[in-house]
Amino acid sequence: MTTTSQKNFNLFSKKKIYFAISIGLIISGYLLYSEVKESGIHQIIDQIHWSLASTLFILLAILMMMTRDFAYMIRLRVITEKQLSWKQALKVILMWEFASTVSPGVVGGSAVAMFILNKEKIPLGKSTALVITTALFDNIFYLLYIPLIIMIVGSNNLLPTQLENFGLGLFWMGYSIIFTIASVLSISLFIYPQLIKNILMLLFKLPIINKFKAKANKITDDIITASKELKGKSFLFWIKIFLSTTLSWTARFLVVNSILMAFINLNFADNVLVLGRQLVMWLVLLISPTPGGSGMAEYLFNTFLGDFLPLSALAILLAIIWRLISYYPYLIIGLIILPKWLKPDK
Repeated sequence: MTTTSQKNFNLFSKKKIYFAISIGLIISGYLLYSEVKESGIHQIIDQIHWSLASTLFILLAILMMMTRDFAYMIRLRVITEKQLSWKQALKVILMWEFASTVSPGVVGGSAVAMFILNKEKIPLGKSTALVITTALFDNIFYLLYIPLIIMIVGSNNLLPTQLENFGLGLFWMGYSIIFTIASVLSISLFIYPQLIKNILMLLFKLPIINKFKAKANKITDDIITASKELKGKSFLFWIKIFLSTTLSWTARFLVVNSILMAFINLNFADNVLVLGRQLVMWLVLLISPTPGGSGMAEYLFNTFLGDFLPLSALAILLAIIWRLISYYPYLIIGLIILPKWLKPDK
């Protein structure tokens, strides 16, 4: 195994994977045990009415996850101008999601996505520019989606009752941070790409990483070249990226809606409110210190969506189903394809 492959292997080490799984299972198990002890197992069982509709909605949740990944594949194909085949795009997405499951929310899969793309023969500088572009459009979607949701449900309804007294201010602070990040990314990509180079070169003056300054200089030059190419893209090019981004994020959120509707009735307003609260949950998960938001995601599911369910324990059960559909499969798939992916190119 080469040095680079060994570093990648360390990044996705089994210890980190088992740590991610353990945190999620321990916290979920504790929350479920506490709620079962308080409410009684018979009450929870009485609230579960499995029907054909339940099966169909769970299948719909799985379909939404597949739709999300397919939309990501489309976006990758568009942004790389079909330099990646469908098979390569799928592999990149699966590895990207795998990286997200074993990385703290504050780091995320994007931190290693440029190396994943680089493994598929895309220059590191260009890979970095492409990842920045995807991050920008993810942020743009969020910034546009929030006002739309607020127009329908109102800002006060975005938070559960126990958080509405102080959480709304924190939410808008987070929204402002996302707006600032999107602005910096936009300026860096389309107006003044030299900004990225200046920032990175300033960082690489630090003694610890100073030896990588020459390599960083080459990468930032590639980023500037890639940004110039992106500025020349057609309007249709950007529309395709925006639409695929919208589809991927909408499908991601509809996973939760589908799981809830498998067990309870939600009208249109309720579904929109669930979408809105997921936006707030996502903002909190962005700063989660645990791998893939393990534990934090299950807790937030109960906190933000427990209002729609008769028992908190039922919310925790549904949170486990949600994570079984949207989180753990990527750990398993990643473990399967990781060894082959790490093999040195011939």
